[in-house]
Amino acid sequence: MYFEQFYLGCLAHASYLLGSEGEGIVVDPQRDVDQYVEAAQKQGLRIKYIFETHLHADFVSGHRELAARTGAQIVLSRRAGATFPHVDADDGTTLRVGKLKIEVLATPGHTPESISLLVTDLSTQNSEAIIPTPPKEGGVGHPQKAPHLPKEGKYGPHGGVGHPPWAVLTGDTLFIGDVGRPDMSPTHTPAQLAGMLYDSLHNKLMTLPDGVMVYPAHGAGSLCGRNMRAERFSTIGTERLTNYALQIKDRDEFVRQMTSNLPARPDYFLEDAAINRAGAPALAELPELKPIAPLELKTMLDGGAMALDVRPGPEYIAAHVPGAVCIPLSGQFASWAGAVLGLSSRPVLIAATPEQMSEARVRLARIGIEDVAGYLDGGVEGWRAAGLPAASLEQVSVQELAARVGKGDMSVLDVRREGEFQAGHIEGADWHPLDRFKAALPEIANDAPVAVHCKGGYRSVIACSLLHRAGYHNVVDIAGGFDAWVAAGLAVESGVEVEAK
Repeated sequence: MYFEQFYLGCLAHASYLLGSEGEGIVVDPQRDVDQYVEAAQKQGLRIKYIFETHLHADFVSGHRELAARTGAQIVLSRRAGATFPHVDADDGTTLRVGKLKIEVLATPGHTPESISLLVTDLSTQNSEAIIPTPPKEGGVGHPQKAPHLPKEGKYGPHGGVGHPPWAVLTGDTLFIGDVGRPDMSPTHTPAQLAGMLYDSLHNKLMTLPDGVMVYPAHGAGSLCGRNMRAERFSTIGTERLTNYALQIKDRDEFVRQMTSNLPARPDYFLEDAAINRAGAPALAELPELKPIAPLELKTMLDGGAMALDVRPGPEYIAAHVPGAVCIPLSGQFASWAGAVLGLSSRPVLIAATPEQMSEARVRLARIGIEDVAGYLDGGVEGWRAAGLPAASLEQVSVQELAARVGKGDMSVLDVRREGEFQAGHIEGADWHPLDRFKAALPEIANDAPVAVHCKGGYRSVIACSLLHRAGYHNVVDIAGGFDAWVAAGLAVESGVEVEAK
């Protein structure tokens, strides 16, 4: 048996390639699919099936392109209502791939159509697979042997005596340390989905043996859950003992907790789910980006167009095109682009190198921003060479901020998420999380001086750029963010109930 995890840090997304006897399957593929084709060829596998555990909302899947390139069949729940050629799966549907048995478990809750895939290796009594070590950003891991499952006398309804199930690929139903958020459906209420999720967890996944490996579709940082741990895989037994959501035994209490204090759901999530229901075109079909001269971009910006600066934060802080929004490639670029710009934003890209430009284009396509208006020819240097003025973003240290707040001549705006703010914040700070900026910017009276911060500086630069674009000119960034404030030993308060400003 061969098993490979592909982890995409920008989207905290995990996808998988499994193979046996020259046949393979891919589960929850990302938009750019070359890596699956190349890995399958290297392992001598013909990709036979492409499974989707549900209609993903936080990224656009490459299932249609992968199917066209490999001849594989796409398999997903009958409840998904997919409109492209596919195989409908129901609870208990079982497919063979070499000597692997893939059993579909209907596990609704994150979405109505969510499924999990139970994997049994029929070639050995105790499955031994090849799994990856934690990979670098955008890459795959290096294969290593997984531990044998413990021998048990009986393995329940799945697998059968002598052939225990080896792993379950849980999609967004069960995460490492968390479960899927139950508000991803336009047809079901969060309470209805949370009830389904409880049943799926306790009546399906928690009936599996403790030794069964757990491989979800997302890791820490994904908005599809709330409290995921950093590990890339776990076991049923570990999750049974340590996952906070599985400790809630009462169904009604589970529903109440799972539907309370959910992080904001980006608008593009439902749009991505609709794209995945129909299937996205191949990346190669996207039109080539056109260069846009500086004077032309200025005219476009004066008319309300969007410019997206993807350079590192310090470069944007030092000099940028006035009115450009900065979302650096170094962090969760695509997620924030989708959340604060939206899929119909038609940005003009500003980058320092062709490599940055290419990477930004692919990352935007991964979450459904395909209609990119072009790129600034020559970048910021080209803008300056055309005689156009560049802007800069003021930064202050936490020591300077403390002094100015003490004098009363500067307020503080915290753009972290609610849980971060409640755990600890600067006394008197206003709170408006970045994930709500697209719906409404924070109110700043008379363009009063305001210092913006997040945890370490990535989100605050995005927030400052959005405020600058909206016409707030007296905005500064706090160098090092809240981490620097704490490290300097400055005062922190916590637990204050507050509404977003």
